Amino acid sequence: MNRVNPLHAGILLLVVLAFLIFKLNGAKSDLQEAKAEYSKTLKLATSLSGLKEVYANKKKTKASLKRLLSHSSIRSANVTQNAKKSGVVLSSQSMSKSALNALMGKILNASYDIQSMKIKKLSANKVSLRMEIKW
Repeated sequence: MNRVNPLHAGILLLVVLAFLIFKLNGAKSDLQEAKAEYSKTLKLATSLSGLKEVYANKKKTKASLKRLLSHSSIRSANVTQNAKKSGVVLSSQSMSKSALNALMGKILNASYDIQSMKIKKLSANKVSLRMEIKW
């Protein structure tokens, strides 16, 4: 009885082989899930990087606001610009509807991080405006 039965050794090898195949299939499915998560994370990182380039550039935002406020129709509306550490507040006590339309057309078509906006109708042709833009 000192000898190992070849039938037992064969069964043991088949069991070990089945166990290894089961583990290999589990590792393959884990790898596929990791690849899917990596591709999702890569897409999100690329998207966030693009958004950061567009919205987090303080110098570019300041320059474009300065250029926008120097436009003739908006300049006549007496829009005041109060710069803060984290952004800028645009306000006007009385501006015409056409100047408001021009300002909103320019601001909403550009990439600004608008935190708050308040527009109040003063008369048929006049409005007041307060808008906070962050950078």
